[in-house]
Amino acid sequence: MRILGRIFLLGLFFAAPLAAHAEPMDFTEKLDIGISTDEISITSDFRGADLTIFGAIDGFNANILAQGKYNIVVALEGPKENTTVRKKQRVFGIWINTNSMTFELVPESYSLSSTRDIDTIAPPGGMNNMGIGVNHMPLTPIGYIGDGSNLTEFRDAFRRLRETTGVYQRDPGGVQFISSSLFKASVRLPADVPNGVHIVRAYLFRDGVFVAAKALPLRVVKTGLEQAITRAAHESPLFYGITAVLLAVVTGWLASIVFRRD
Repeated sequence: MRILGRIFLLGLFFAAPLAAHAEPMDFTEKLDIGISTDEISITSDFRGADLTIFGAIDGFNANILAQGKYNIVVALEGPKENTTVRKKQRVFGIWINTNSMTFELVPESYSLSSTRDIDTIAPPGGMNNMGIGVNHMPLTPIGYIGDGSNLTEFRDAFRRLRETTGVYQRDPGGVQFISSSLFKASVRLPADVPNGVHIVRAYLFRDGVFVAAKALPLRVVKTGLEQAITRAAHESPLFYGITAVLLAVVTGWLASIVFRRD
């Protein structure tokens, strides 16, 4: 009996890790989305725009839907680039940059809409793993060496600056069900939305558990004079710089003549 008991305990010991690493359960639900347009044109008088996303839950469970346990999160991510945050301090009466930190490949713009606050949709750990939301976005410093004492300070400053300038936005309640399984969401493009390919991502959660996701590209392009200036700045920087200096000189000279006092 003692031997059988030990074998039983050993079986439980080795079975526990297997259960912990078991494959996630299969879900019948699928997510489909569509956007009102796949290209946004930026002109000189562009003041921002709202993008509407429509979606549907296929294979939904009617009982779970009736209980309101399905939640949707929609995010519009701009092109990614390395971003530097600088800390200013007053030294001998002058404000100067004393420290800085560069984060690797973060979205230049980010707009989030959800059926409710994302921290009430799923546990924070799950949102961190998927990088959903401004507070859960991965901010990885480049070449950082230290004890991590000021890492949180720079991350908080990055989020605060992006939200203050309006390039990072969030709208709890911005996703609404318009029928049993159909929903619509509205995300905001800021006035200074970056040029390039943006990604619309939609996530489906069932009773706090991630179920499915869908992504679509959105192209943002500058047109007319805006496009010509941008192209000249990137393709012919020397010519662009000389032209800008000459334009400034001519403008200053004309202003001095117009406002000259006799």
